[in-house]
Amino acid sequence: MKKPTREERKRQCTGKRRYRTQGDALDAALLVGVERQRSAYRCELCQHWHLTSR
Repeated sequence: MKKPTREERKRQCTGKRRYRTQGDALDAALLVGVERQRSAYRCELCQHWHLTSR
């Protein structure tokens, strides 16, 4: 599988909700009841936190 280009990664980033901290992202997952299926990661492009499925 080929690595996504910077433009593809940028499109993926802009389509996701951004959180200021890892705790904010995990709290959001907890509120909607998906904390067991989600983890947070720091985005290299925007320097914010996103949620991803495990």
